[in-house]
Amino acid sequence: MQYKVSFNNANKVFFNALKHSVEDYFKTNNIKKTGNAALYIKTGILIGGTVALYFTLLYVAMPLILTLLLCGLFGLCMAFIGFNIMHDANHGSFSSRKWVNEIFGLTLNFVGGNAFMWKLKHNIIHHTYTNIDGVDDDLNNLPFMRECKTQEWKPMHRFQGYYMFVLYGFTSISMWLADFTKYFSKKIYTTELKPMDLKEHLIFWITKAMYVTAYVVVPIVVVGWQHWLVGFCVMHFVLGLFLALVFQLAHVVEHAEFSVAGIEPVKIENEWAIHQVKTTANFAAKNKLITWLVGGLNFQIEHHLFPRISHVHYPHISKIVRETCEQFNIRYNYFPTMAAAVGSHFRIMNELGKKP
Repeated sequence: MQYKVSFNNANKVFFNALKHSVEDYFKTNNIKKTGNAALYIKTGILIGGTVALYFTLLYVAMPLILTLLLCGLFGLCMAFIGFNIMHDANHGSFSSRKWVNEIFGLTLNFVGGNAFMWKLKHNIIHHTYTNIDGVDDDLNNLPFMRECKTQEWKPMHRFQGYYMFVLYGFTSISMWLADFTKYFSKKIYTTELKPMDLKEHLIFWITKAMYVTAYVVVPIVVVGWQHWLVGFCVMHFVLGLFLALVFQLAHVVEHAEFSVAGIEPVKIENEWAIHQVKTTANFAAKNKLITWLVGGLNFQIEHHLFPRISHVHYPHISKIVRETCEQFNIRYNYFPTMAAAVGSHFRIMNELGKKP
């Protein structure tokens, strides 16, 4: 069923004021909204380091504990590639050149996803209908989880605050498998998947085959299936855990609001931009290391308002966004540290786990 959701965008007073201030910032400072040298240097470090780790794990003999640690680090590096490179590229903010964004957007395919489906699932569905149950597929990513009050409660949810961290470790594997469901059903949750042209069909199958070759076939041939299986599980668990956790801290935390879509058309009372602020949260804005590692995704409010601006600019425009929110009396959800955000996520998942 295709649910219909609209926003009260008649005036867009808040977003017009905010957009004017942000545009003025870029014009005054004479800088592009896309990536800069710092991002491209980071890209080289992350991709180069990940490739080096891959071949080290294949061809360098090491003690078991060191091998497992490097497998975990390999998973972390793949997550960082997703946060920093893939995410910007598939939003069109990595570079001002479309072909560059398309190439680096394909890094998602080598992390386990598919760029074509991601652009619909994330860029369009999630960024438009954020935290709207029945439409936002991010609220339906993993089974056995209740992420908002409008979802059905089941007895197992009483313990979800604890088992969720284990489930999060399966995020990347689930993402890889879910692509096939979306491909053959031609649907992402309740939204029809737009038709894929021949190029996208070829990219889908070729990169899935390359993924299996690089992460399954070659390692089994080189190190044996037992060593491969342990390393593969460690790598994917770390990758999945960090992917899920960073994205969950943006929306499934205290004070973030939720809505629900149904059979009848739904109209959200706020304009789209206000809805984005109310359903999203920032964390650890002053921690430069976390900002560097998670690709500015700790500035999720700024990202949701301006997804086509590269994350390297979010720390600079966050002050503008926060001041504009205060001017319009709109709550700006913020946690001072990542630990505080994780704690909030833990508390809300425990609360949602209680029987209504």
